[in-house]
Amino acid sequence: MRCARTLRRLGHTGSIVLIADEPHLPYNRPPLSKEVLRDDVSLDLLDAEGAAWYERRGIELRVGTPATSVDRTARAVELVDGTTIRFDQLLLATGAAPRIPPIDGVERALTLRTVEDALALRAAVRPGSRVVIVGGGFIGVEVAASLAAIGAEVSVVELADRLWGGSLGPELSAWAARSLVAAGVTLSLGAAVTRIGEGTVAIGPEIIQADVVLLAVGVMPRDELARGAGLSCDDGIVTDAAHRTIDERIFAAGDVAMVAGLRVEHWHAAREGGERAAAAMLGERVADRRAPWIFSDFGERHLDVVGQSVGDERREVLSDPERGPGVVAWVGGGDRVVQMAATDGAVDVERARGLVESRATLTQAHRELFPRG
Repeated sequence: MRCARTLRRLGHTGSIVLIADEPHLPYNRPPLSKEVLRDDVSLDLLDAEGAAWYERRGIELRVGTPATSVDRTARAVELVDGTTIRFDQLLLATGAAPRIPPIDGVERALTLRTVEDALALRAAVRPGSRVVIVGGGFIGVEVAASLAAIGAEVSVVELADRLWGGSLGPELSAWAARSLVAAGVTLSLGAAVTRIGEGTVAIGPEIIQADVVLLAVGVMPRDELARGAGLSCDDGIVTDAAHRTIDERIFAAGDVAMVAGLRVEHWHAAREGGERAAAAMLGERVADRRAPWIFSDFGERHLDVVGQSVGDERREVLSDPERGPGVVAWVGGGDRVVQMAATDGAVDVERARGLVESRATLTQAHRELFPRG
């Protein structure tokens, strides 16, 4: 949808066809794990734009009609209903699908990716329902807080010994864990679900009761169309910095795209990637790629993470999350800040993003963010 919007904004007057397997207008996914589960938002408010918006801009919608193959020689996309749509340029923005772990009885569990998934989960959970969430990443943490807020008895089982797979360090994990526990969520860290039974879950030798089980152990890029077309794929569709694949007429963006060696699964990456791909399609200057920005809301807590850690940086606590809004920085070679996380709006995100993009030193970042400290 962002690509289509930008194509029109940049002056493209030719046809634009948007194909989707889901039977909906393009919509925002972040509320699925929060407001939708709590029944705090009307579903029509999820739509990125209303139907009239597409009509006014001459954007043809083919929703509920999955694409089944891409023919690069004929420059055509085949749809499930047998329709063939020819293209001069093509964007693949097929997103990702929930990862299904090899757990005995995994077919009994739910996943959360689409609005139908969210509605099914909401319908299955009532006050007092015993819910087990497999995975303590962003989705697992958000869903746990949302379901606890409506009175469910929620347990989160995370294989790592910290939330978010340990990727954000002990300080932020402890801050989030304290908030979840205060909301009534039970945490089992460093533990694994080994079996999902009929109304039960095995966590190692322990058997607990569960009315609902949710899998939240990450996603896999939906690159089947690209692979079938012979495009290069490696943990997603491989593109250059302008989102162009090995076929100069085919582009990729969003969760499915590995852009210049980096795949980011989040709303901002999808929005900005669609806009950058549109510029590249029209031969316009493609803006420099921004530092990744991931946000998460769970209960009354908010987390922003900007930049990208590769795992070998040292971590510096600029302000303690446990004593109020906190900031943690990941510092690489040359004392440069490569990633920064802030809790509960501790810093302006655009300012933090700019510091990461400018490769600011830790001293510069501290002086910029805490001029009096």
